Amino acid sequence: MHRRDLLKASMMMAAASGLPASLFSLHSFAKTADGEAEPFDFKQLQARAKSMAGRAYKSTAEVLPKTLAELTPQQFNAIQYDPAHSLWNELGGQLDVQFFHVGMGFRQPVRMHAVDPKSRQAREVHFRPDLFDYGKSGVDVAQLKGDLGFAGLKVFKQPNIAKYDIVSFLGASYFRAVDNTGQYGLSARGLAIDTFTDTPEEFPDFTEFWFETPSKDATRFVLYALLDSPSATGAFRFDIDCLEDRVVMDIDAHINARKSIKQLGISPMTSMFACGGHERNRCDFIATAIHDSDRLSMWRGNGEWVCRPLNNPEKLQFNAFADTNPKGFGLVQYDHDFKSYQDTVVWYSRRPSLWVEPTTQWGEGSIDLLEIPTTGETMDNIVCFWNPKQPIEPGTSLNFGYKLHWAALPPVKPTLAQVHGTRSGMGGFTLGWAPGEHWPKVWARRFAIDFTGGPLAKMDAKAQVEVVVEASHGEVKDFSILALYPDVEGFRAQFDWFPTSDSVEPVNMRAYLRRVDNKEVLSETWLYQYFPPAPAERRYPDWKSDS
Repeated sequence: MHRRDLLKASMMMAAASGLPASLFSLHSFAKTADGEAEPFDFKQLQARAKSMAGRAYKSTAEVLPKTLAELTPQQFNAIQYDPAHSLWNELGGQLDVQFFHVGMGFRQPVRMHAVDPKSRQAREVHFRPDLFDYGKSGVDVAQLKGDLGFAGLKVFKQPNIAKYDIVSFLGASYFRAVDNTGQYGLSARGLAIDTFTDTPEEFPDFTEFWFETPSKDATRFVLYALLDSPSATGAFRFDIDCLEDRVVMDIDAHINARKSIKQLGISPMTSMFACGGHERNRCDFIATAIHDSDRLSMWRGNGEWVCRPLNNPEKLQFNAFADTNPKGFGLVQYDHDFKSYQDTVVWYSRRPSLWVEPTTQWGEGSIDLLEIPTTGETMDNIVCFWNPKQPIEPGTSLNFGYKLHWAALPPVKPTLAQVHGTRSGMGGFTLGWAPGEHWPKVWARRFAIDFTGGPLAKMDAKAQVEVVVEASHGEVKDFSILALYPDVEGFRAQFDWFPTSDSVEPVNMRAYLRRVDNKEVLSETWLYQYFPPAPAERRYPDWKSDS
């Protein structure tokens, strides 16, 4: 008797004898996961990844049949996994898993395995066409020969288990999750390599996954992943908690370097910022703001909170914020008010934020931010990650523990006031006067920052508050503070920036609120990068007064 037949016979014995199926396997485990049983544990996976790093990289990407390689996005999306074959379908529980078909640009076969949590036996789920409904995709099923693997996976949860998925892993090492709105937004990755260096960026792949079968009532499950690339390997454990209003992933990542790596991105995240708020002039759309995230928020190792609004720059911009053992950081969609977006197509007002909470000591390094010019909303142009300070040489092994919180807002916030919004416009003229015939003689740019919450929430509107502003070049002056009560519980800090040279280098600004009397800091720190126009463009529009 073959080993596979023996396991199937064991399953039938369990059903006939009334013994708990978990002592042998689960029905869906035997039906969908049709590979032979093999022992599995995370230590074994870590050792495998480390051993792989000592050998030369060999790509496992396949040349796909023509019928799959030439799929359009619409055709690819028309291929649907058959829910009757989903991994945990027969559990009838809170969670279920389905798989993405290979095709189009998804050429890397990803191997899937089901793990019995008690016996620690794993069985592979092999690709076969009957797992999918090809509908109107136009795929010629006759061309689908052999085990093509899968492109990725998606997780479903009650009560919307038949409506939409809440966690998705698809392409390289990319993955996403939703909050209670059911709206996907920004993405995370297992690892980023050389995102901003003098060498091409490398995109590691998750090549294999292992799923621990959860109990029927569980909303939490464990997922393991093997990562592979020319420069690194990795073993990951994801403890994924699918809560009512958010998804929380507790991650244990073990990274091994095959080669010297100039820039290693830990817990990378990718988002989109096209326009909105302080960059209104780029929103020539019906929607008044277009972005998946509006700021980078950082809780530094020294306890300082920092808000850095995102930009859609004229040219590529890279910033590194040095830190030691950060307490957390993330790309945040702070504003969820529909009136700020007026978008009824993809609902940017419902996009989740992503917050990284280190659970181990990360040491010295930097939170790196890359902002790429974009003309629209179809390209992710924001990249953020932790970059360790230590050199990454062949044979280096690193371990990082962290949690990812996919929710409307991060799970923590400063006790100080937060940046509620940033605006900028023409400056250099007296407040309250329409420009027109009152143009100043010197070109300037005006900034307004709204701070709310924290100690400002119950502060007297007549309290003596000042804004402290620093700029890397140019001159900052004409400060004003305006209480926003009762409309907003906070203050608006306003100032003008004047150029003092012909430099077009970005202006790095830093600002916060404090009391006038005792210099008590009242707000988180606002960081901003402004791109001044060329001297020939430093003029106001040729408007004429109507008076």
